[in-house]
Amino acid sequence: MIATPGLSFRDHVLAVPLDHDDPGGPAIELFAREVVAPERAGDDLPWLLFLQGGPGGKAPRPTAADGWLGRALRTHRVLLLDQRGTGRSSPVTARTVTGMAPDQLAAHLRLFRADSIVADAEIARARIAGGARWDTLGQSYGGFITLAYLSRAPEGLRTCYVTGGLPGVKATVDDWYARTYPRVAARNAEYYRAYPEDAAAVRRLADHLDDNEVRLPDGDRLTPRRLRFLGNSFGMSDGYANLHWLLDEAWHGDQLADGFRYAVMATTGFIDIPIFALQEFTCNPDGSATGWAAERALARHPEFAADADPLLFTGEMMYPWMFREIAALRPFAAAADLLAGYDDWPPLYDLDRLAANEVPVHAAVYFDDMYVDAQLQLETARAVGNTRVWVTSEYEHNGLRVAGDHILDHLMGMAAGRR
Repeated sequence: MIATPGLSFRDHVLAVPLDHDDPGGPAIELFAREVVAPERAGDDLPWLLFLQGGPGGKAPRPTAADGWLGRALRTHRVLLLDQRGTGRSSPVTARTVTGMAPDQLAAHLRLFRADSIVADAEIARARIAGGARWDTLGQSYGGFITLAYLSRAPEGLRTCYVTGGLPGVKATVDDWYARTYPRVAARNAEYYRAYPEDAAAVRRLADHLDDNEVRLPDGDRLTPRRLRFLGNSFGMSDGYANLHWLLDEAWHGDQLADGFRYAVMATTGFIDIPIFALQEFTCNPDGSATGWAAERALARHPEFAADADPLLFTGEMMYPWMFREIAALRPFAAAADLLAGYDDWPPLYDLDRLAANEVPVHAAVYFDDMYVDAQLQLETARAVGNTRVWVTSEYEHNGLRVAGDHILDHLMGMAAGRR
């Protein structure tokens, strides 16, 4: 076991089936990192499985025993799982799918949903935790996985904690976007109230990008619609300020500054996280086809028109143009079109099983969450047995990152009956 101040690590690499319905078929590699407080390394501690948000993001690489992890290590042994397709778990990237035909790639990507992640976790529980029931902490998309876990293998779970991630178990992708576009429009209004001078700055940038061929360092053309995707950060506590300061240094004379172009490339490039851009196709609870739901919904919201004044940023919406114009997504374009048309996905959630759930679920619902609608989360909480929620307006969607010790302590206090 490797130690760093306040932390001891042990790495685990497991072979798991690519397709859990074909256990004798091809395998992929699953990586997880065990973390424990050094002074408790020999203790018989309960396990806490961390389910990262995203989808498409790898588990944290901690450098200190602080935040939510520091709180968890007081009582638990923590497993940081790189979900399949992320980090060191057979990552799905433009490079790793080179050579796959569109139908082959689409079939491959169908195996990277929450249901497959749950099956992976059950193998990890057996091989790493010795089969002991464990607690889970699901951040954002990790909450979606939690509900899939409760639908498929509740016998593996002791207590579930969720932050900003109770999915609408009956809501379609169209329902989500019907709620999301107005919330993103409201966030734009807040942004321009906070930084009124940015309305003219954004319009100047968009006009410049329309009139000139501006290339990002990887060769992609920077277009106004790619610029507008920077609004995806508006649901974070520092989103407005970060975008304002990025725009503040956008120009070097009459040309866009190199630092600005690099930052936009990194922020909007889906580098190493194409699974994030593919999430729309895999999240309809009933397994029906999603089409290009964000594109359909956009037509019903003229306030997001390209010539609107002020020009509005978009949020966590995925559009067909992204798969033609962004280098890291281009290899997935034809497969994405196929995925958008599939209407035979297995249901993500077992509503009857969730209604009868006996595993304690304690969830933080952020009152004005831009990404996961609070009202849908509360509807889900009422539909899932043994679920308690803490509704708070104190934090944004990244609350676990900025105040994780307090948030996890609050949820654990709920579980212990102290709140």
